[in-house]
Amino acid sequence: MPNKIIPYRPDLKEKARHLRKNSTLSEVLLWNEIKDKKLGFQFHRQMPMLNYIVDFYSHELQLAIEVDGDSHDEKEKYDSVREQELKEYRVRFLRFQDIDVKRNIKYVLDAIYYWIEENQQK
Repeated sequence: MPNKIIPYRPDLKEKARHLRKNSTLSEVLLWNEIKDKKLGFQFHRQMPMLNYIVDFYSHELQLAIEVDGDSHDEKEKYDSVREQELKEYRVRFLRFQDIDVKRNIKYVLDAIYYWIEENQQK
């Protein structure tokens, strides 16, 4: 089945490029563990979708992975609206705290791997 392309605002392409060049430490750590199909599926980082940019996305799995730092504390409503809109395109989400990626990357990778095992057939 071909990958479903989710439309996005054209101005987000440049913003996503900027975010890729200025990633947080936790984003870099996670990216190093999931890039190059290390989990068996291709992920992209800072992926524009609709009016948003998600941290990591796999077209094959229709899975967005978000790393929530301190700045996400006051953005819960924004994240909720964004998730609802993207779920209409069958995007599913995994969220991890920035500190968990930094301090316990194995837990994060195990959670992603478990999600893939449980959901790749669905």
